Amino acid sequence: MQLTMHNVVPEYLQQSLKGRVSAIWGTAVSMQQGQLVSVQAPSGAGKTTFVQLLYGLRKDYSGVALWDNLAANTTDAEALATLRTNNVSIVFQDLRLFGELTAMENIEIKRCQTNTISTATVHEYLQRLGMSHKTDTKADTLSYGERQRIAIIRALTQPFNWLLLDEPFSHLDNNNRQKAIELIAEIVHARKAGMILADLNANFYFAYTQTLIM
Repeated sequence: MQLTMHNVVPEYLQQSLKGRVSAIWGTAVSMQQGQLVSVQAPSGAGKTTFVQLLYGLRKDYSGVALWDNLAANTTDAEALATLRTNNVSIVFQDLRLFGELTAMENIEIKRCQTNTISTATVHEYLQRLGMSHKTDTKADTLSYGERQRIAIIRALTQPFNWLLLDEPFSHLDNNNRQKAIELIAEIVHARKAGMILADLNANFYFAYTQTLIM
């Protein structure tokens, strides 16, 4: 599954981008499934907007972003739902967990849509990320770092050709970050998927095949 972008510019960035070179905005970009892409962007450059428009949540931009032949801002709700369920998974910067539900319930909502992995595999992921003892804890009582780990596990429970990550490790210590990196890398590799990690600064979390400065 290929991602291509042609002259995509968010409406709110049109003025600030004048005279500034970006490897993403206002140019031609192509990414192939299987690539691990690092997107570096300072605050205000549109990092989260980029991730959200690829997921079809934002339509306030000019240009075209395509997953194969499907426009990311498609008005076909069924096609967009299929894309999100089967092809593109995401870890949002703001995580978007349901606070009144437990950690396990948040994961199961996603897992049950496709039954891509078993509940036993979920428990394996929880153990690997040090979250086994938090399965029955409501999400709104978890620390932010704990919620990040639950959001990561949730994203890995569905099928995907691409995984989108928006500052997924910002509140993890070195030990927990490394555990999450190893789990993500293992699953992305096994599924022959592509991955886009958007972050504020350069990092060496993965063996990136492409680095883009926003």
